Amino acid sequence: MNLAERITIDPEICHGKPCIRGLRYPVESVLEWLASGMTIDDILADYEDLEREDILAALGYAARATHVKRLVHPAA
Repeated sequence: MNLAERITIDPEICHGKPCIRGLRYPVESVLEWLASGMTIDDILADYEDLEREDILAALGYAARATHVKRLVHPAA
């Protein structure tokens, strides 16, 4: 899957946050829905203009974003 086809960054949409195909669904929202326990099918039922590949692209984007040399754990 080509992430560039599914994840767009446009300063005019959602303040330049990475979004799904410019549809004003920030990647962070999709990840939060998944983290809250929603399934891909739940998300697709609630947001009919999203596609399964969009959700998978959001996960792929998050995976790439974690490829860093070092993480600093925030203070509790």
